[in-house]
Amino acid sequence: MTTTPLTRPAAAATPGDDADAHETEAAWRIVAGREITVKLRDRNFIISTLTTIAIFVVAFGVSFLLGGDDDEKRIAVVSPDAAAIVQQTDARAEAAETGGADETAVAGAPTVRLTTEQVADEAAAEQAVRDGDADAALVGRPGEWALVGDEGVDPGIAAAVSATVATDALERNAAAAGTTVADLTAGSVVQERLLDSDGTSDEGVRVVAGFVFVFLFYMAAILFGYAIANSVVEEKQSRIVEILAAAIPLRQLLVGKVVGATVLALGQMVIFVAIGLIGLSVTDYATLLPALAGAAAWYLVLFVIGFVALACLFAVAGALATRAEDVQTTTSPLLTIIMVVFFGGLFLQDTWQVIGSYVPVMSTVTMPIRLVAGTAAWWEPAVATLLTLLAAAVIIRVAERLYRRSIMQTGRKLTYREALSLTE
Repeated sequence: MTTTPLTRPAAAATPGDDADAHETEAAWRIVAGREITVKLRDRNFIISTLTTIAIFVVAFGVSFLLGGDDDEKRIAVVSPDAAAIVQQTDARAEAAETGGADETAVAGAPTVRLTTEQVADEAAAEQAVRDGDADAALVGRPGEWALVGDEGVDPGIAAAVSATVATDALERNAAAAGTTVADLTAGSVVQERLLDSDGTSDEGVRVVAGFVFVFLFYMAAILFGYAIANSVVEEKQSRIVEILAAAIPLRQLLVGKVVGATVLALGQMVIFVAIGLIGLSVTDYATLLPALAGAAAWYLVLFVIGFVALACLFAVAGALATRAEDVQTTTSPLLTIIMVVFFGGLFLQDTWQVIGSYVPVMSTVTMPIRLVAGTAAWWEPAVATLLTLLAAAVIIRVAERLYRRSIMQTGRKLTYREALSLTE
């Protein structure tokens, strides 16, 4: 393992020398820079980052393509009456999409858009369907309409045209009976009233956004957390840490490792979040962008604070171990915390979700989820951030003490209780 030289010049060995103090205080920057450089050259890290980016890009690309696959269906027609049916069907679909004034006419109407393909006769209409020039053909006359498909008729086309034909037949029959459709259908329409003016059609996107927050936190905590623990135990096992301890305070070594990992993790998160927001802007759910952008901003803030605390604990887990094989044991409590956050973010609901959004570390995912869902007031993420800061300060202080007490203990693997009982 290569290391950046951190030894002090002989002339700067006097404890009270200002230059020596300044050099020591800056040592964490050297450690952080080394951690960042080594990680950026790590092939596995690069591949995992690019893979995640590719997943986001492909997901949004597929969503964009599917969302844009709303071309009008072509219906081959022979007579003006058939063309009128198709045009009425398309008008109903347009009204249903835009919220037309005639709510009773479009209530429950399919939103498939249709366009007519005028042909000479029924045989030509059937040939257009066979050749793929038309998605279906409407042949016959009022009262005897038939939809012609190749291997089958698109269910959306069938439902839309059938609804229009039924309405047309009702109008004709009402006129023949000397009455109106409104009189015949009076009292038959059930009105809809929404308590949530924003609607719930975007619920799926909100669920996906919550899952993304949870997944990104889990991935970063595992990837960078175990990287810190393994780095610490490798330096301890190879006795490099003894050389480093002779050059700089152990506190500076810990700070450098945590800062380096945090910079890398935050950089990844910013890239992933930016790709997500940019991708969302080109989908049909661009209206959710303001809410998601605000939630993403708070996610990044809470992520940095919570990750710093977890990174310190992972460094302690590495310091407690004496071999790489011990890391699985010493990090098991941290893995439990991460899994609790993971499943809590996925499954907590209602009151439990509100409580979880104030619990440090767990609030990193639960508070943004509440912000996306619109169930959190503007001041709640600020309170959660303050609580996370206070908890992180305590965790960092305890972790720094455990790290300094256990990093030089090379005889055997230590437990957290034993590390707390050691004297420095």
